Amino acid sequence: MKDYYQVLGVPRNASADDIKKAFRRLAHQYHPDKTGGKDDKFKEVSEAYQILSDEKKRSQYDRFGSADIGGAPSGFGGRNGVEWDFSSFGQDFEGVDLGEIFGDMFGFGSGSVHHTPRGRDIAIDIELAFKEAVFGLERSVLLRKSALCAICKGDGKEPGTAVMACNRCNGSGKVHETRRSFFGSVTNMRPCTNCRGKGEVPQQPCRACRGDGVAQASEEVTVSIPSGIQDGEMIKLVGKGEAMAGGIPGDLYVKIHVLSHKRFSRSGYDLITSLDVTMTEALLGAPKELEILDGTLQIQVPSGTVSGSALRIRGKGIPRNRAGRGDLMVKIFVKPPRRISKKARELLEELQKEGI
Repeated sequence: MKDYYQVLGVPRNASADDIKKAFRRLAHQYHPDKTGGKDDKFKEVSEAYQILSDEKKRSQYDRFGSADIGGAPSGFGGRNGVEWDFSSFGQDFEGVDLGEIFGDMFGFGSGSVHHTPRGRDIAIDIELAFKEAVFGLERSVLLRKSALCAICKGDGKEPGTAVMACNRCNGSGKVHETRRSFFGSVTNMRPCTNCRGKGEVPQQPCRACRGDGVAQASEEVTVSIPSGIQDGEMIKLVGKGEAMAGGIPGDLYVKIHVLSHKRFSRSGYDLITSLDVTMTEALLGAPKELEILDGTLQIQVPSGTVSGSALRIRGKGIPRNRAGRGDLMVKIFVKPPRRISKKARELLEELQKEGI
């Protein structure tokens, strides 16, 4: 197994700046286009720098002795469609994105992976009443978005007509893209944007979508909102975003906004409300009827209840998915009378004498 630190001639505790300086020196020394250059040494130095210049890869290499890059390529021509021209190799390495260059060289950069074309994602907002968020529901929304053309079904050609080779990529579906780097000119192959990598285009584009394969359309989408959803949560509907001809549709993201309730709040899956009782109800205890979100509930206020205390009613909170419901917390507040009769005052004075 290679010791990348020995390859660059630096100690294992070398700083990032020391590693960069060592690479620059050795890259100039071993570059294949220079007199006395060595192709294999140049690749080895480049591979070592790619690992040790990346903090995450270096950490993994230090711990496990490998950064799992899959090895360097055997040559500098043809791998992943990349060709190299070293005729204009420069002396100044500043301002160069080495990660991008070496990614294409060794096969782990973005240029070496071609993904299926994908439509854009859509994000919308839905406002719910508090009760709707507690118990869940289905909400229909009308979207105006790109959809596969109803006439050409997404292939972009007028029905009954043929296709022909793309004149931009000559039917290959790929085009050459040349960039300048400190190594010289780097030519990489990319999917052709004119034919979307298919190598062919319609002889007669569809009149409805002008050959795009997609057109604006309205679609009603049903959003299933689960019980107990909270304010700010996001629901993802896969494939309900913008369509992409020759590819896959994007996704729909629904952000939930829950309105507050004048009598109820929540803590996790527990509902919280309040109940006012009289002094005698608090002292002697009393049955009370409480209006809750899904009906009414008969509760018993215990004798000697203190204002500000809470009653826990099991299983009357917010529904959990397949796991019952949370609890209902009822905060009791004792409300003294604003006016009392002479007889009531006399009774209260007697109670006061009793120390109550």
